[in-house]
Amino acid sequence: MDGLRLAAVAGVSRSTPARRFTALVGDTPLAHLTRWRMALAEELLREPGSTVASVARRVGYTNEFAFSTAYERLHGTSPGPARFRHASRKPGGVSAPPG
Repeated sequence: MDGLRLAAVAGVSRSTPARRFTALVGDTPLAHLTRWRMALAEELLREPGSTVASVARRVGYTNEFAFSTAYERLHGTSPGPARFRHASRKPGGVSAPPG
């Protein structure tokens, strides 16, 4: 359910749920979602045989370019080198959003 429908069901303005989320979580809904997707992407990039394009699709980006741009904005480096940085580490699991 998107924010507009959620607000309508709750009988509040669209900004109210976003404000409440930010107060509770400490980040905006979009920023929280982006951080969660990138944490999941970090784990997926560690998988043997993973590609940036396959990881981009798995975390919900429409294309590799959009994913790479978001990844670099958050991490300061492109996702390609991250695959090699993590090659020697054991993969873990991301089961919940960071926060």
